[in-house]
Amino acid sequence: MSDATLLITAVRQGDTGAAARLLAVVYDELRKLAASKMAREAPGQTLQPTALVHEAWLRLVGAQNPSFANRAHFFSAAAEAMRRILIDRARRKLAVRHGGLQHRADWAEDAFVAPGPDEQILAVHDALELLAREYPLQAEVVKLRYFAGMTNDEAAAVLGVAESSVRNYWTFARSWLFDAIKQGRKT
Repeated sequence: MSDATLLITAVRQGDTGAAARLLAVVYDELRKLAASKMAREAPGQTLQPTALVHEAWLRLVGAQNPSFANRAHFFSAAAEAMRRILIDRARRKLAVRHGGLQHRADWAEDAFVAPGPDEQILAVHDALELLAREYPLQAEVVKLRYFAGMTNDEAAAVLGVAESSVRNYWTFARSWLFDAIKQGRKT
């Protein structure tokens, strides 16, 4: 009988130290088994063969007293444990709460560079002048809220309108300005 078979028998009989000695004996073979399983996985897999071996080992001999008939049964159970781990990971990745079916997009660092303060102020200024031509009261709300830093209540008192009107004007004006800046409208 091989060392692994003797240790499997010792584990089955309840020898608490036998499981650790068994891991030392079969570790290289389990690592090869894990590497072959991982080779069939999709590229970009973050699980390493070593981690797969350790996780499978915990499932095999974790809290319970495992019972393996022989060496072949042990390696069959190890292969099944690894397969189940890989299936569980695949299911977890596909779960909506983990971003299931979302694709990773790599962006260049400068893809979302915000315009400089000067460019931003000029863009807002140009768009605000256009807004003032079409909607003078909404443009005045923007000036009071954006440039003067007033609250809705303060702007309503200055303009002599209801606070709810200022909220509505502010919402409309922000949307209008955003669209105008996005489209690059100039005066």
